Amino acid sequence: MNPPCGRCNKPVYPTEKINCLDKYWHKGCFSCEVCKMALSMTTYKGFEKKPYCSMHYPKTSFTIVADTPENLRLKQQSMLNSQALYKEDFEKNKGKCFSVVVDTPEMQRLKKTQDQISNIKYHEDFEKSRIRSDAPPPENRQDYEEQPSNPERFSQPPVGETCPAAVAPPSGGKRYQAVYSYTAADADEVSLQEGDLILNVEQIDEGWMFGCNQRTGQRGMLPANYVRPV
Repeated sequence: MNPPCGRCNKPVYPTEKINCLDKYWHKGCFSCEVCKMALSMTTYKGFEKKPYCSMHYPKTSFTIVADTPENLRLKQQSMLNSQALYKEDFEKNKGKCFSVVVDTPEMQRLKKTQDQISNIKYHEDFEKSRIRSDAPPPENRQDYEEQPSNPERFSQPPVGETCPAAVAPPSGGKRYQAVYSYTAADADEVSLQEGDLILNVEQIDEGWMFGCNQRTGQRGMLPANYVRPV
């Protein structure tokens, strides 16, 4: 028994039979559903078991889902699951202090300014460390915990230059005695040992004095809180 044609429902004989889209077709009936253009096995496009040409092939589109009670229930369930996940993530990251900062033009300007300040600070620290490395090595360094903090320097040599020899002020005749040992950090300073006698002392400012170490014969500046009058 010959099967019916998928379009005209008439019997399809083997000599003119086309088997496609789970149906049998006459060669003349195998045409586009829209424009009726004759198709072949290489030119047709199937959609819902119907042949179409390339021009009239139906294009898929999104379907609007109605807000049925079931869809509303699924939507609410999805929101509850999202809230549960959010709460779980919040609890995990509760001890971690981080925040998301929006990269606005103002934030970019502040970041650039901060980078410039950091760069300047780095160069200042580098120059200070280089000055410190050019100073004479300490000879009699003791435990700093027993010494008072080093007062602020009255003057500091230019970067990369050695301090010239200090010039002594007019003799004042004042005598001081070292109560702590001190290692000179610059060429214009005097190293001290506990008990050293300092002659011809002149006050420079609240933190520094000028005098001559009787033991070594060196003349220069010394910290005022390392000595006491005698």
